Order: sequence, then C-alpha cells, then structure tokens
Amino acid sequence: MAHDRQDDTNIERRQELQHDEEAFRLRQEEKRLRSARLNTPFIWILNTIFWLVGALEILLGIRFLLRLFAANPQNEFARLINNLSAPFIAPFSTLFISPTFGGGGYIFDVNIAIAIVAYALLSYLAASLVKFIFYHES
Repeated sequence: MAHDRQDDTNIERRQELQHDEEAFRLRQEEKRLRSARLNTPFIWILNTIFWLVGALEILLGIRFLLRLFAANPQNEFARLINNLSAPFIAPFSTLFISPTFGGGGYIFDVNIAIAIVAYALLSYLAASLVKFIFYHES
C-alpha cells in the first residue's frame, strides 16, 4: 500500500511539474507577443525615416553630381532635380562659397555636401529618438 501511495505522489508531482512548465511557456509566449505588438509601430516608423531620408540623400547626391559635371540647368531633368531639392538646400545655400572649375561651369558645391551629411546625422538622431521612445526590449 505504501508503494502505491509513493507512485501516486510521483504521478501528482510529475503532473504538477508539467503544469508549471506549460505555464512558464505560456508566459514566455505572451511576453514575446506583447513585445512584437509594441515593436511593430517602432519598426514602421524607423523604416519610414530611413526610406524618406534615403530618398532625400539620393536627390541631393544627384543635384551635387549635376552641378559638379556642369549639367545644363535648362534641361527638364536638371530643372526637376533642382526644383525638388531647392527647399532642402535653402538652409545651407549661403553657408560657403563653392569652388568652380573650367571657367565656372563645374561647381563643387560644398553646401550640398554639407546638407547631405547634416540630413544623414539628423536621420540618425531621429531614429535614435524613436528607438528611445518606442523600443521596449522584453
């Protein structure tokens, strides 16, 4: 009879341990799902920042190359690039006098280069701020 009681106790203990293990797994899964729900807006915001700033960097890079290689400012493409990038260059436009080559046609626009670096740094700061505010590691 004592042997049966010990077997019953062992079975009950195993069932209790199995229940505790399942409860632990359930808590871990709930924690993982909660973390995923919290981080979804964070990832979307970060991707949006990087995509928009990446597009701006490409636009400014094209403007820089057009000025460097003396593209015709009357050309439709050059005019489009200049018009789209003008608001982003405006804060930097009179910062430095840019050196010219080849009789003034080829312009190494230092202001555009500074704008490219400044917007890259601002995007890094914005991404860091978003990470600080929204990212919750679980």
